[in-house]
Amino acid sequence: MARVPAAAALRHVRKAPLALVRHYRSRRTHPVVELVHQPHPYTRALGLIAVVLLGAWLGLLIVGNVRAPVGPMDTTMTLRPSLTGGTKINVSPLGALELRSHIAPLRLDVDVDQLDPVRSQALVDHPERLSGLQDEVAQDVGAGTLDLAVRSVVAVVSGATALGLAVYRRPRRALAAGGLALALLVACAGTAFATFNPKSVLEPKFSGLLSSAPSVVGNARSIVSEFDVYQKELARLVTNVTKLYDVTSTLPAYAPDPSTIRVLHVSDIHLNPASWTIIASLVSQYKIDVIVDSGDTMDHGTAAENAFLDPAADLGAPYVWVRGNHDSQITQKYLDRMKNVHVLDDGRAVSVAGLRFAGIGDPQYTPDRSVKAVGDPAEELAGARLASALRDQEAAGTPVDIAIAHNPRAARETDGAVPLVLAGHVHHQEMEVMRYGTRLRIEGSTGGSGLRAVEGKQPDPIEASILYLDRDTRRLQAWDEIKLGGLGLTTAEVSRHLPKENQPGAPSTATPSTPTP
Repeated sequence: MARVPAAAALRHVRKAPLALVRHYRSRRTHPVVELVHQPHPYTRALGLIAVVLLGAWLGLLIVGNVRAPVGPMDTTMTLRPSLTGGTKINVSPLGALELRSHIAPLRLDVDVDQLDPVRSQALVDHPERLSGLQDEVAQDVGAGTLDLAVRSVVAVVSGATALGLAVYRRPRRALAAGGLALALLVACAGTAFATFNPKSVLEPKFSGLLSSAPSVVGNARSIVSEFDVYQKELARLVTNVTKLYDVTSTLPAYAPDPSTIRVLHVSDIHLNPASWTIIASLVSQYKIDVIVDSGDTMDHGTAAENAFLDPAADLGAPYVWVRGNHDSQITQKYLDRMKNVHVLDDGRAVSVAGLRFAGIGDPQYTPDRSVKAVGDPAEELAGARLASALRDQEAAGTPVDIAIAHNPRAARETDGAVPLVLAGHVHHQEMEVMRYGTRLRIEGSTGGSGLRAVEGKQPDPIEASILYLDRDTRRLQAWDEIKLGGLGLTTAEVSRHLPKENQPGAPSTATPSTPTP
């Protein structure tokens, strides 16, 4: 066996640690595979979308508005995220108007900030300029909208990009967020353009003090012809607002159109004394020709409640009434003796204010616990009796224009026998055209559901409707839905609606048509 010299062995031992260090360092130079958790692609996509939406919203909130002069007024135009879209015009302190101008995730808000005294005085000093004010306003609105569109693009892209950079800290991801925001904005704009409704101003919703301004409705087709261009109508709207400011915010009083019969539809007062004040105010303000009450004026129908009915005779217009399921025969007899009140039952017809009405009382009397309620079959039988009476009137040459029943179940049985039937009972407003052409109008509670209004978390609103009928054809031309805040509230809304046959482009009918049974 060969022997290693002691000196050589010693050198070998001393070099060993150096070799181990070199070996360890060489191993560290090799790549090390580490397992890093990667988020699911869907999670990353949702996160990116959340960043884009939040950044775009913040961008619009911070810089997405435009101060624009519109005629003699200074306005602020803003785009806001919205589930329903549309346009809202805020006219402080008078209230607001809402237009269903488009359906998209963006809403256009126009705030009328103030009336410029210099430009307003120029109109006062030179009234001849009013003739060209609409064109000037239309140009101002167009310029402001274009400026708003450009600024909104910059705000959305900048907001999404900035937030993306703050969250991801990667320029590529930030640019992707900005690009996606731009794509979403373009998609929203395309949707708004595709669903743009230039006639939306025909059916505005008013709130605040503006809701108390009486509306003028004549022949609906002549009205439609005046609203053929959206910009002109928006200009007319702004011009009217200017006039309101010019008369120190005093709402104008309009004269009723002589070609229109105005019917105030109320229902389900349920012993609320405030209802009489509201009805009298609406009669005076809207120059109502006739009031129709589709029942449940009382709550228990007892003789002790009869004095509550006394104001019905002095509301300023004839009062047509049918019995509801909370009104008794005692209630009906008391009203029947009143001057200026017309009680309808068993299909009886009466002509009031140029219209012919027929109605039937509710066959059931809810407060009477000694009688078992029959339910819907009784209502349908009563409706069939009313429909038979309507056909008898038609055969006799005295067709009925409006039928009245308290319960919608009964009212539906008149389909095809009358152009319009009114009902209540369900405490919310509805309007529909039934299978054979009869239009059913269901009124909400003009008493705010009476004492029941305080049973829920929020009091029920007080609701009524103004129905506008053509004096020659006696057909419905338009209607206003009125909602007043319930007990303890101070809100007010008036929404204008037109039947489809009176919408732009609908064929004209020169003579009234009778629905086919």
